[in-house]
Amino acid sequence: MNQLDVNKLRASEFYQHMVRVIVPRPIAWVSTRSSAGVDNLAPFSYFTGVGSRPPTLLFCPANRRDGSPKDTLSNIDETGEFVVNVVTDELAASMNTTAAEIEADESEFELAGIEMAECELVNVSRVQRAPVQIECRLRDWIRVGEGPGGANIVLGDVLLLHIDPTVTNPEGFVEPELLDAVGRMGGLSYCRTRERFDLPRPN
Repeated sequence: MNQLDVNKLRASEFYQHMVRVIVPRPIAWVSTRSSAGVDNLAPFSYFTGVGSRPPTLLFCPANRRDGSPKDTLSNIDETGEFVVNVVTDELAASMNTTAAEIEADESEFELAGIEMAECELVNVSRVQRAPVQIECRLRDWIRVGEGPGGANIVLGDVLLLHIDPTVTNPEGFVEPELLDAVGRMGGLSYCRTRERFDLPRPN
């Protein structure tokens, strides 16, 4: 069994191990709006739900290579609002386009030609074609690391779910095969969620 001591590897090298081990990872396609009114959209694959009482989620934007916060984090720090849009197979290429680093006064919505819709409870645009959009308000921002690649945790309170009825069952719950979400693997790889299996819970 190989043993990797975090203190003996470069951070960038250990990152490559982490993203190949923690798989598959759901993708938070996070939209924000700066205080100047610029709409931002970027994907993050360190993302999960926290709990349902209260409904909360988290995602983890790392710092840029120069150690500065990414636009997503800066915008949330300014406004306290964001939206998590669910990435489907159909939207994967557009999502990948928004991963490009562009100037803060430019919009990834425009870069990727993505249609926007306004939210109900937060002053943020959401991805019109995403079948699920989650309006959130900042609960806490935890700075875990400093400098280039430094980790941050953004905790958000879920305020409102937008769910396209075409991805729900008769009871109103999302069906995985209808949602057709994608996940992140290591390197440049992604996965589709079309192969599933059930395991009965033990008594």
